[in-house]
Amino acid sequence: MAAKNVKEGEVAMNMDKRIIKIIEKIGKTSDKLIEILLEVQKQSDENYITEKELKIISKELRIPLSKVYGVASFYSMLSTKKRGKYVVQICNSAPCYVKNSKEVAKFFEAALGIKMGEITEDGLFSLEFTSCIGACDLAPAVKINEEIYGNLDRDKIYKIIDSLRKEEK
Repeated sequence: MAAKNVKEGEVAMNMDKRIIKIIEKIGKTSDKLIEILLEVQKQSDENYITEKELKIISKELRIPLSKVYGVASFYSMLSTKKRGKYVVQICNSAPCYVKNSKEVAKFFEAALGIKMGEITEDGLFSLEFTSCIGACDLAPAVKINEEIYGNLDRDKIYKIIDSLRKEEK
């Protein structure tokens, strides 16, 4: 039991050091909050920012936790919930919706075997809706991490998923 507590303490201390190092690198001012949150999430194995990490950032930047959480939960590129390595964000703005983004979502759900808001068992993919991704001319479109895919149909979706899975092998 004592060994487990020591190990948990070491992990927490390493997390503190990692986040403090990120803050020192980027800058210890409140205007750097989004940049810091993005970097903390980028270094996360599960593609999200934990409550503990939010508390450390809040303390180090001297910003209320409610504000740090508000920023982390407001922007679609940030998450306070576990996500897959590949975050599939399906645009549901008006142009994509008119061009059947709901059908695109169903194709992704079928191809991945998960529903919106879920993560595949292997942790590779998560599905979520997002607001406009600025690819209205490619509607219906999705953003997978930083890559935009447009003019989607069932075949293109399966090819994209197969390609990403092959990258993992």
